[in-house]
Amino acid sequence: MSLTAQLYWAEHAWLNGTVEPGVVIATADTGHITSVRPGVDEPPIGAVDLRGLTIPGLANAHSHAFHRALRGATQIGGGTFWTWRNGMYDLAARLTPENYLALATAVYAEMALAGITCVGEFHYVHHAPDGTPYRDPNAMGEALIAAAAEAGVRITLLDACYLAAGFGEPATPRQRRFSDGTAEHWAERVDALRPTAHARIGAAIHSVRAVPAEALATVAGWATERRAPLHVHLSEQPAENEDCLRAHGRTPTRLLADHGVLGPGTTAVHATHLTDEDIDLLGRSDTRVCVCPTTERDLADGIGPTTRLRTAGSPLCLGSDSHAVIDLLEEARALELDERLRSRARGHFTAGQLLRSAAEHGHAALGWPEAGRIEPGWLADLTTVALDTVRTAGPPPRLALEAAIFAATNADVRHTVVAGRHIVRDGEHQLVHDIPHRLTAAIAVLRDEH
Repeated sequence: MSLTAQLYWAEHAWLNGTVEPGVVIATADTGHITSVRPGVDEPPIGAVDLRGLTIPGLANAHSHAFHRALRGATQIGGGTFWTWRNGMYDLAARLTPENYLALATAVYAEMALAGITCVGEFHYVHHAPDGTPYRDPNAMGEALIAAAAEAGVRITLLDACYLAAGFGEPATPRQRRFSDGTAEHWAERVDALRPTAHARIGAAIHSVRAVPAEALATVAGWATERRAPLHVHLSEQPAENEDCLRAHGRTPTRLLADHGVLGPGTTAVHATHLTDEDIDLLGRSDTRVCVCPTTERDLADGIGPTTRLRTAGSPLCLGSDSHAVIDLLEEARALELDERLRSRARGHFTAGQLLRSAAEHGHAALGWPEAGRIEPGWLADLTTVALDTVRTAGPPPRLALEAAIFAATNADVRHTVVAGRHIVRDGEHQLVHDIPHRLTAAIAVLRDEH
């Protein structure tokens, strides 16, 4: 992907703490910002005009792209996470490299429309439905990397080790396509994946249910040796904690700590049902925590102890997980609003802190520490939110970030720039056209409705 140097003029921009008017942002052909100059009243000749509030590009730190096909299809009746999972397994059984490429391209394009410039894809559908590897054992992962390229976003492929159905239980027939048999075989397969300009490779432990204790260190060691990000689903459900206590006499967090999994290169996803000791272990080890509020609400998972985790020392980032919606602005404000529901008090997170979770902390969790700020030397990832819609109109410019975080939606995103490349312009994706139709068609294939 070749780039040329570009000049952008932001009507307003959030510059790491304050909203500044008239900001000229120069980019190099490497995709990095070379200079940032506020106080310029009019766009310079040749500059691209970004009307509204320009913020750092958003990072979706936790995605399962194929779950997008379940949106709207699981809202009738009751149930729990575990009953929802049955429908997810049925959907996973229909995926092929070809139809996953089509679906993921449309999903990642939807993310770009929402101002997301980088996605962390927690990927565990590796093989054919009967568990047989494809001719290219990484065909499914390569499809996701290709989909991100087509949609114009960066990706960290978090390739997940998934070996068991539960503590001491072998993978079920529906889980065979997730499993490499052993952690060593998982590592051998993932070693064949190669990073590209837009893609980096990370590791994932699906959960302590799905990766036996004796295999945890193998996955963690692979990530440590390669300085790759490591993500893990953690304590999303009370049943996981109860089963782990029965099997190992300790919580999932303690089990991970005892096997060397926790640390600044690790991100715990969900971390909803934690003990006091769990929170302390995560914070003292500088383990990041990715919360996914819209999914956690949709699946009735619960509200995680986010303020206590932050106080303990865990940086917070955000994901859209099952894609009940794809809206990082909604995920960001939910950190504060969900905590208000629990505590019946306001003011736990400022708008700036929420934006850092949605941008800088998320990029760092995905192994892109050079993204998430509008500063020279950082990647030119920019998201512009309109300030003249029915949701955002009214507040003065000095409160533009509060308006964006607490009132705007994905529909208010006007521009998305990824590493200096203008991917969404005036609300229109420049690479993928008619995204609603592409989503409809890709999902119909999976439902046999085409």
